[in-house]
Amino acid sequence: MSNSYRALTRKYRPQSFDDIVSQEHVSNTLLNAVEQDRIAHAYMFCGPRGVGKTTMARVLARVINGIDDGVDGEALNQTLNIIEIDAASNNKVEDVHHLRESVRIPPQNGRYKIFIVDEVHMLSKAAFNALLKTLEEPPEHAIFIFATTEPHKVLPTILSRVQRFDFKRIAVDEIVTRLEKITRDEGIAIDHESLHVIAKKADGALRDALGLLDQAIAFCGDNIQHDELLKALNVVGSDRLFEFMGFVTGRNPSGGLELIHTLLQEGYDIQEFLVGLVEHLRNLYVAKQSNKMALIEASAETKNRYLKEAQVLDATDIMRYLYLVSEHQIKIKEVSQPRISFELMFLKMVHLEPLDGLKKLIAKVQEGGAIQSDENTQKSVAAVEPAEILETPKATEQPMTTEVSQNSEATQASEAAEEPMTTETTQEAEPTENPETESSSEPEAEPDTSQTKPEEPEPEPELDTPVQKDKPSFLDRIDLGSPSLGTPDQSPKKDASISTEAPSNDQDLEEGSSVQPEEKSPEKETGSNDQKQLSFDAIEAVWEDFVRGLSGKIPKILELQVERVRPVDLVGDLLKLECDNPLSKQMLDQQSRELCLHLKDKIGFMLRFQIEVITEKSAPKKEKNPYEFFKELVKKDPILKDIVDKLGAELEY
Repeated sequence: MSNSYRALTRKYRPQSFDDIVSQEHVSNTLLNAVEQDRIAHAYMFCGPRGVGKTTMARVLARVINGIDDGVDGEALNQTLNIIEIDAASNNKVEDVHHLRESVRIPPQNGRYKIFIVDEVHMLSKAAFNALLKTLEEPPEHAIFIFATTEPHKVLPTILSRVQRFDFKRIAVDEIVTRLEKITRDEGIAIDHESLHVIAKKADGALRDALGLLDQAIAFCGDNIQHDELLKALNVVGSDRLFEFMGFVTGRNPSGGLELIHTLLQEGYDIQEFLVGLVEHLRNLYVAKQSNKMALIEASAETKNRYLKEAQVLDATDIMRYLYLVSEHQIKIKEVSQPRISFELMFLKMVHLEPLDGLKKLIAKVQEGGAIQSDENTQKSVAAVEPAEILETPKATEQPMTTEVSQNSEATQASEAAEEPMTTETTQEAEPTENPETESSSEPEAEPDTSQTKPEEPEPEPELDTPVQKDKPSFLDRIDLGSPSLGTPDQSPKKDASISTEAPSNDQDLEEGSSVQPEEKSPEKETGSNDQKQLSFDAIEAVWEDFVRGLSGKIPKILELQVERVRPVDLVGDLLKLECDNPLSKQMLDQQSRELCLHLKDKIGFMLRFQIEVITEKSAPKKEKNPYEFFKELVKKDPILKDIVDKLGAELEY
């Protein structure tokens, strides 16, 4: 009858240390402690669900008090010496106070009174603090055993007073071995592949595996078939995964879309399918290594199938598929139409170009078919480039020896009719030594003329040569076209740019003409004194007096902002200022006209302000190393790289 039926998780709960699966590191330690009479007063069992934490606590309590195996593990709570408490429902301070009162009472029979507290992390902070003193100094007859799946939620003061044991997940093969023993005892017929499906679905928890086996027996009866098991547990089988990847590698989009439609009609969840597909691709990649088959949790038949399918795919292609599916597994939780998104992912995998084509092209190039044509082009480039490089110095040397005088004196002889005349006059004018009429470019042509005519005497230059006609016209054009070269004192004193332009123009006049410049008049000297007053040093010298003089003339808040500003440069009539915050810049920009008027009263000139905010990020950038720049240039330009390789240049030199 259903009332007398017990679930497999309760019926096959271990009664001794030997029955506990895959936790030998804990059971051996506790058994040695009991044999050596070194039992601690508090233990903490930590680990994932369904791995035997509460079962281990009951077995330890049974061994310590010497309870007979005839007493069921669940009936231990009915004895007076073993008390089990569910901290999830008894997490208040009052519950801990009741526990402290129970600790004082000695055991009725046996040696110890054992308190098993399950899900201890659910206790409140006040409850933990109430238990702290009792846990640190309990009576000699009291032993505490705590079990939790989340030890990080337990107070460190509690963890420091207990012996902690960490339970591990149970391997798939160990779960399969345990399920085989249970199905034999129950008389259930089931294939090995189905046991692997149940073990993988349990995710390392033996209790979950027993629950899934119980569910499969209820659906399939005593004879469990693989296809029926997949429907009962709604698990994506390996056959469907192999079929899906077959459509991907076979470039068959219609078959894959039909398979997706069938999966959704059968009630499979897309998220669960993607989880299985990620594991399937991972197994394919492991099988590609061929010597790591122990890392695949599957039956021997499925492992052989993985080995066969992995030979068709490239390892890089598997990684590309794995990356695409894993990324889609995260994104599909947020999309509004999961089916369309899943189909798009499949189509991307189908149309993803494999690397075989690229590898074949590389192999073809390495065989020499494409290398010959490439070498022909490189030879043509190498034949042209060195010749141009070698001819470049010759082309640059000749203008320096024979054509310098023609380009500088006759302005390159634009008309063809005058070209013979200019060459003759330049040859006659080259040996001149008069420093007053000699141009700046003539001394460069003296070595060439001395070599061509070493024995002829040096004739005096004629004043009516075409070269001398060009020079006065050039000077006349400068004198008429630039009034700033006349008397700079007559120009109005508007800005500081006037003070910097006059000396440069005088210097250009001296270098560009053969006539000796006139001597400076006293009026020009007064103009240079006016220019000194517009220098940045003069403004910087009176700036502090200017700031102090603003007191009472402008608002106090504006005066405070002016004090945070300092001049940095003067360009023409533009005075550049620096401040340390945007508020000062905003206020000074709004009142710049008024401040310029006050500064004019101080220095006698009207300037303009340009305010900049100086921050740490505005530090000057470090110049790039030219060698690093050349390396980047070679990487970007393949033609330049070919030229460098042909010329034998070394980048690391």
